[in-house]
Amino acid sequence: MTSPSSSSVSRNLLILHFTVFIWGFTGILGALISIDAVQMVWYRVMIGSVTLFFYFKISGLSLLVTRKQFLQFFFTGSIVALHWILFFHAIKVSTVSVTLVCMSSFTLFTAVLEPIVKKTSIQIGDILIGMVIILGIYLIFKFETQYTLGIIFGLSAALSASLFSILNSTFAQKSDARVIGFYELSGAFFWITVYRLADQSLLQERFNLSVTDWIYLTVLGTICTALAYIAGVSVMRTLSAFRVALISNLEPVYGIILAFIFFGNKETMSAGFYFGSSLILGAVFLYPVYKKAMAKR
Repeated sequence: MTSPSSSSVSRNLLILHFTVFIWGFTGILGALISIDAVQMVWYRVMIGSVTLFFYFKISGLSLLVTRKQFLQFFFTGSIVALHWILFFHAIKVSTVSVTLVCMSSFTLFTAVLEPIVKKTSIQIGDILIGMVIILGIYLIFKFETQYTLGIIFGLSAALSASLFSILNSTFAQKSDARVIGFYELSGAFFWITVYRLADQSLLQERFNLSVTDWIYLTVLGTICTALAYIAGVSVMRTLSAFRVALISNLEPVYGIILAFIFFGNKETMSAGFYFGSSLILGAVFLYPVYKKAMAKR
């Protein structure tokens, strides 16, 4: 395989930054939409799947994949569904800021899991950054005890996000990101539907949401899901899962700024929270400097 050109890498970095900004906005939508996390994600993946289906029909692109690929994408969709449910539930039981900072542990989980999945050695620098992130998480736990449940759900969301991102970085080398996105979103819709049938909540679904909820869900399902998901997977052809994880840590920065704009004092936290958050984000943003210095040595 030939190495990607610098222009290709630069273009994908810009796409990734735009995608991460959209991801940061999903937290705002999650707080604004009035329904619970499972119901919200069910609508989200349904709208996202339908959007991609019509995109394929209009563009004439093929959805043909092998049986192995279909099963890989479809079952990865269950991890995607779990991630989004945990993410939105964390927002519901805490705040947007707490949830997004916890999502920064995505880097830590990826640093540990990617070498295991891809059978490569774990780098010392990755372990060091992981330890700093753990310290930051500990401080957030200590000073924001009223949000303990939200922190646990936020960390779990980060773990699941790390897992499906690593899988997608492998899938994207051989398959079209749009095809991957369609089957994973369809898989997510299938697995949540099975869950909602099991707990009988789907049998009571009346689709009688408020106009505002429908508008927010449409934005969430189209722009923040179908478009952003494809963009997020496509960049993995030229960017490693860990590099994607590093840039993805801008999500809490974008999200926290947006949260202050939309919700004001509700998003104000203790000094300990901001110190812990600074440790996490500082470690993440200094990491590329460390890697560049090590490369020169």
